[in-house]
Amino acid sequence: MNKFEIRKKILKIRKKNFKKNFQINLNKFIYFLETNIKNFKTLGGYYPSNYEIDDLEILNSLEQKGFEISLPIIKKDNQMNFIKWSNNDPLNINKFGIPEPISSKILYPDILLVPLVAYDGNLNRLGYGGGFYDRYIEKIEKIKKVIKIGLAFSCQKILSVPISKYDKKLDFIITENKILK
Repeated sequence: MNKFEIRKKILKIRKKNFKKNFQINLNKFIYFLETNIKNFKTLGGYYPSNYEIDDLEILNSLEQKGFEISLPIIKKDNQMNFIKWSNNDPLNINKFGIPEPISSKILYPDILLVPLVAYDGNLNRLGYGGGFYDRYIEKIEKIKKVIKIGLAFSCQKILSVPISKYDKKLDFIITENKILK
């Protein structure tokens, strides 16, 4: 199967399984961060859409613990920046229908939570096909080290993600019942 066919199939499976109310266990997630990742102060999340794993509880909890949170904004040239955001800050809806911060304060995260369509056991991810996260990861890795954590449902795992030279591998993938390293 090619990437387009995989996306179509997995997005349908994800939508069907979304109704089962799977979610990441917040306490296990925070324990994972505290025991596996040291000295992080900033976290880049995403505003969930299209039946993605909801990371807002994670973002809110870490903000309450004193961490700085950011969400992506899409720029005109199909690039992304992560902008400082708080749960109380207003959001605008972008051209894809996804809420974005209205602030302009760029924040380079230490940890980047990455939504995905599919993944494999080798920590490869298949996104929506726009390359936004791959380009962002390439850009930020020239500035600083960033830990890339994919969030997904276990039903999104496939045998092998077809990859290209532009695709960026993740450091971890966390599902509702497993952590891949």
